[in-house]
Amino acid sequence: MPINKAKSLKGEITVPGDKSISHRGVMFGAISDGITELTGFLDGADCRSTIGCFRAMGIDIKQDADHVIIHGKGLNGLSASSEMLDVGNSGTTTRLISGILAGQSFISTLNGDESIQKRPMDRIITPLSQMGAHIRSLRENGCAPLEMGGTQLKAIHYDSPVASAQVKSCVLLAGLYADGITSVTEPVASRNHTELMLSGFGADIKSEGLTASIVGRPNLVGQKIEVPGDISSAAYFIVAGLICPNADLLIKNVNTNPTRAGIIKIAKDMGGNIELLNERVVSGEPVADIQVRTSELHGCEVSGEIIPTLIDELPVIAVMAACASGTTTIKDAAELKVKESDRIATVTENLSNMGCDITPTDDGMIINGGKELHGTTVNTYLDHRIAMSFAIAGLVANGETTFDNEACCCISYPDFFKTLNNLTNK
Repeated sequence: MPINKAKSLKGEITVPGDKSISHRGVMFGAISDGITELTGFLDGADCRSTIGCFRAMGIDIKQDADHVIIHGKGLNGLSASSEMLDVGNSGTTTRLISGILAGQSFISTLNGDESIQKRPMDRIITPLSQMGAHIRSLRENGCAPLEMGGTQLKAIHYDSPVASAQVKSCVLLAGLYADGITSVTEPVASRNHTELMLSGFGADIKSEGLTASIVGRPNLVGQKIEVPGDISSAAYFIVAGLICPNADLLIKNVNTNPTRAGIIKIAKDMGGNIELLNERVVSGEPVADIQVRTSELHGCEVSGEIIPTLIDELPVIAVMAACASGTTTIKDAAELKVKESDRIATVTENLSNMGCDITPTDDGMIINGGKELHGTTVNTYLDHRIAMSFAIAGLVANGETTFDNEACCCISYPDFFKTLNNLTNK
């Protein structure tokens, strides 16, 4: 769908369910006793990959759009799949399910698409091996396909070299199958959905400072979970509302967990007119409605401890910075290189093609904002967050913005272009 410059942007929307919570709801429900019911589930390709993996291991899962019912079989109720588990494009599925599979009595193999086969898995292979797991990269390159399982795990304290909720969650989930207490300490805090949700399922889990710990062999019990809107999906419309003329948007029912909501702070730091309304707690997660209006933005520095709270939003934050006056510097974000694409390279390439003054660095980028953008053909590299970020850039660019691939948005936001079209045609 071509994107043209918007004259205004007005309306009220809801965004799809939180991807991180949707994944975890399926996984934790599968290894709990009884029924887990998810409402507001993200019916996207990544989360369907998680459902497919657990169905392949004998779990009865019924899905009707955003309503999912999981008939859990308890901590040791999974059975060996007759075929390789297919994680598709989902890094979350790959890393989190590996923690569960490492503790099983049977051997599993998992693989995904071309992108997954390039993403680094040594970051989970190392701690799981320290726990005594049999886990190996079948091509011996530290990437999928992976083989694991069939050994008894032991509890460890792992000092993670990266702040990654996926790594932390993988180790904690493996800790469910180990005797004693398994702990993970991070250099800075990452998102805490695993800790919050596992506690709700009955796990003995706690966080103190930068360390999360879990006691092995709990009795997990199925839960009813209302999945709030994903702030990573809301981020595109937050930025659109700030940079487009005559904009006034209300984004309802968004997860505002502070370990995820760094974009809200950065938007305010850049002068954004953004307000949280109707703040509340839903299924253990903080939730709010987010009001955004056209704003005069200025550059700022994005670095340090806030980076893990907005790592997935950095592409669209770069678009926001291109529309702000002055210079924005993004640092400490080398993790961008190992996402679905090298997002330092892909953001730099596409913003440069639109006329932005942007310089890549080893761990981020420097953006000198305020230049007029012009339409281009966006090279998405099949990365959903690149496609959606540059759709937002297209709303303020002169001329037409097109895409080499739009279907990749189905990974996390199947109706993205429909929602955007409805807002720009009111």
